[in-house]
Amino acid sequence: MKTYKYKFTKLITAFIWAGIALSVGAFVLNTYFVFAEGISSAANVFYPILRYVLMYFVSVAAFVLLISLIFSSNYSISETKFKTSFGIIKSSYDIAKIESVVLDRKTKKLSVYFEDKNFIVVVVKEEWYEDFISELLKANPKIEYSIVSKENDVDEEKK
Repeated sequence: MKTYKYKFTKLITAFIWAGIALSVGAFVLNTYFVFAEGISSAANVFYPILRYVLMYFVSVAAFVLLISLIFSSNYSISETKFKTSFGIIKSSYDIAKIESVVLDRKTKKLSVYFEDKNFIVVVVKEEWYEDFISELLKANPKIEYSIVSKENDVDEEKK
């Protein structure tokens, strides 16, 4: 099984790392408040306990989700399945149901089209496009592969 890492933009990567830092900061700040204030100062102890538990839950959940985005976002191709993983969100497609792969050189996008007229855009490094396509074609040689470039763009000729 060949795996290709998802390529985030620099801005999205910066936002993910900032979110990770904020979730760690929220966890540390919540821990400080637990020890500094405790629950004895409140008239009803239920509300501070609820607040601390929810703050821990939110900070840990955000940390886990964002870490999974960084380290578990990829595409993998096996003999029969094409799998996408975007953090904790995973999808699997039959390679036999892939109808075509289109590489648009103008927009630098690689799209995979299925028999049911659905498609996904594959976001990997541009230098991996050829390897990715050859792995798909090795798994299913019936997949139609086409390249759209400025030279063969029909819309440009009409203008």
